[in-house]
This record gives sequence, structure tokens and C-alpha cells, in this order.
Amino acid sequence: MPDEVSVLPVRIATVHRTRVTGISEIGLIRPMLPAKSNTGDFAVGDWVLADPQSFLINRCLERKTVLGRRTEGNRSPQLAGANIDTLFVVTSCNAEFNVARLERYIALANEAGITPVILLTKADLAEDAKSYLEQAVALQRGLQVVVCNPLSGDAPSDLRAWCGEGQTVALVGSSGVGKSTMVNALAGVAQDQLQQTGSIREHDAQGRHTTTSRSLHAMSSGGWVIDTPGMRTLHVSDAAAGIDELFAEITELAPLCKFRDCTHDHEPGCAVSAAVSNGTLRSERLARWRMMVAQNRSNTSKPVKSGGGKPIAIRHSKSHLEDE
Repeated sequence: MPDEVSVLPVRIATVHRTRVTGISEIGLIRPMLPAKSNTGDFAVGDWVLADPQSFLINRCLERKTVLGRRTEGNRSPQLAGANIDTLFVVTSCNAEFNVARLERYIALANEAGITPVILLTKADLAEDAKSYLEQAVALQRGLQVVVCNPLSGDAPSDLRAWCGEGQTVALVGSSGVGKSTMVNALAGVAQDQLQQTGSIREHDAQGRHTTTSRSLHAMSSGGWVIDTPGMRTLHVSDAAAGIDELFAEITELAPLCKFRDCTHDHEPGCAVSAAVSNGTLRSERLARWRMMVAQNRSNTSKPVKSGGGKPIAIRHSKSHLEDE
């Protein structure tokens, strides 16, 4: 290991096809990749140690958390962000609001050990914003939901609990819901440095794409914020624990079923089906649990055997996210 007394700590700010950029105590720099490495080895949010003169990266520090996605035809996950403490899932109080998609984001955060928080935007334009708030709160026990208008100037104070010194948040959600506007508000950047933002089409609540890559920004509060492109599809994989946490009311009932391998569909003595019958569990919630469990099982790779007969677990990232 090289002498690390004189190394320069750098936070990876952007990852491009052939280069990365980083934020350090001397400002924005372009770190040099070490031999036999490529940009796919690094994630926005990584902490690396670099030579202060050449900016050559010596090593990447161990990640506290990591978000990744599996892309078709590629066994190695594409890294979406690292060392994230809180995942802000941004959604609008209109037709863009999608319970199943929000549940997938939450499962993703749970599995990665990241705290999910729902941010509801455009509440001032909704006829019944309270209904969206109630639906969001019901997604998971203890889930924090904040009604937030990034244009009002109140976002930094509304989200202060998660954006303090040394904290890293990431924003995910569909295009047009206000992610880039929220980043601008949290970063407190000058007017001429604002990230480009786009409007949302009123007839179908679909956003116009603005952010095209992930990027890290210092927040005025002393924390960090990672902006991401809008996501068109989200398919969970390798997220069994995250799903269990998301659907805790089903997970806790399962051991009470008559059969250990109960599918909670047609078996006699099923505690989950009984909860649906007596009204303590909504049938649509159970249906979404079934769909997510099936999708996770289908997308999660199975161990394969090596030439010596020992199983090798080929794991993909926590989710499959598709940029818009």
C-alpha cells in the first residue's frame, strides 16, 4: 500500500465513459485511473485517495453503501451511487404517482441499507394532495414522507434532518417530477450554475428528460447530493431482505401459516389470506407483494458450479434501472 500520509482525498463527482471527475480540498479535479482499471470500477459518491501532484488514484476506500443496476448482457453491475445515507424518492401528486414503482424504489433502498424518504412535489396543484400523502405513508412502516416544493425556497429546511454535515442523499424518480430543481435548491448554487430543469406534460404527467448522467454536488448544509437521470423502468433483483422489510405485515404473518412453504394464495390455514378476509390486509397490497417476489426470484441469478464442482454465486446489483 502506498504512503497515504500525503495522499489527496477525493469524492468522485461524475463518471463518464473514459474519465471521472472528483471534488477535493483543492477544487474540482480529473483523477487519473490506475492501471488495469476502467471507469466502470467507480461510482459517483466513491471516496478515493489520489496522488496530490499527478492525481493518480491509489485506491478506492471501502463503500458504506452502494446502489447498482444490472444491464442486459452484462454480468458486472453498473454502479449508480456509493456511500449514500438517504434515498429521496421524488414523485408528483398527479398521474405520475405510482404505488408499485415507489415500492420498488423503497425495496432497493432497504436492500442497500439506505434510508428511503418519499418527497411529494406539485401538491399545490393537486385537488386532493392529502390522498397522495396517505398512500405514500402506507407504503412501509415508519416511512418518512415530506410534502416539498423545491421552488418555494423551503426545501433546505424541510429536508434538513437528512442533509446535515457529512450526509449524502441521492434523488431518484421519473423525469419532470422536480429532481433537478430539488438538487438546485439543496446545493444553493448560483443562478448561472443551476442544473437544467424540464417541465412535465399535463396530459399524461410524463416529464421531459433533462438530467442525462449521475452527478455529485456539495450542499449548502455541508452534505452531498447525487442527482440521477429519470428512470423509465425498475425491476428488482437480489432484494429479498428489502422486500421483506417493505412488506413487513406479510413477512410477520407468514410464520403463522399452516404450511411452511405457503404461497399465501390458496392453501388452507394461511394467516395472510385470513388477514385479507378480515380486512386487516388489503388484497391489492398482497397482489403487489406476489408480483415483486416473483420478479425478484426471476431476476436474481442462481449459483453456478465451477470446474471443480464448487458453487459460484454470480450476483447482479440490487436492481435493474433503465435511464429515460
